[in-house]
Amino acid sequence: MGQIYDITNERFARYGRILEGLPVEELIRVAGSFGRDFDGVKYERSIKELEETEDFRYIEQWFGGEGALQCGLCWGHNIKMNAVEYHHSSEINIGAKDMVLMLGDLRDVKDNHYDSELLELFFVPKGTAVELFGTTLHFAPCQTSNTGFATAIILPEMTNAPLSEETRKAIPQRQGEERLLFGNNKWMIAHPECDDAKNSFAYPGVTGENRTVVIE
Repeated sequence: MGQIYDITNERFARYGRILEGLPVEELIRVAGSFGRDFDGVKYERSIKELEETEDFRYIEQWFGGEGALQCGLCWGHNIKMNAVEYHHSSEINIGAKDMVLMLGDLRDVKDNHYDSELLELFFVPKGTAVELFGTTLHFAPCQTSNTGFATAIILPEMTNAPLSEETRKAIPQRQGEERLLFGNNKWMIAHPECDDAKNSFAYPGVTGENRTVVIE
């Protein structure tokens, strides 16, 4: 599994920053109300109940500078890396439960391949808002207990939306970073064990083991 650092550790500065002072209590309450009585992970990029909170409106105004943002949710049960992704923008994660983030640096990607051993793991307590930089490789958070996880995710509007059919069909023939495109403002490198690598056009470029968080 590897060492898990606290999010306050100076090693996190390479990947993001803690956003002090943001209002998050209402976002946490709403995010935590979604049931987790299922196997696996769900993700919805834009959820009305989250975007109607005063917390999100504040973040859109003062963090986003009145640029259009979306607030969605990633929730369920997960202990695996499975893939790494990045955006050409930063991302805010706010956990309604404690979570572990597996993070890497885009600059360590070589010829569309990434060694999973380079990932660093960080424990993020419930209610901590963190910004992940656009150069930070990440994927679904991992749970710290058998009750799962629930993380509000704030991104520029339309991020992670499906690509057009024309673009999707063209991706397998593309080269370089263009081959990694997987969604609107979403570039992804999958581990060969990941379902996306087996069942879609995702590029299976993660080498090494499919990193796992051990729940004690």
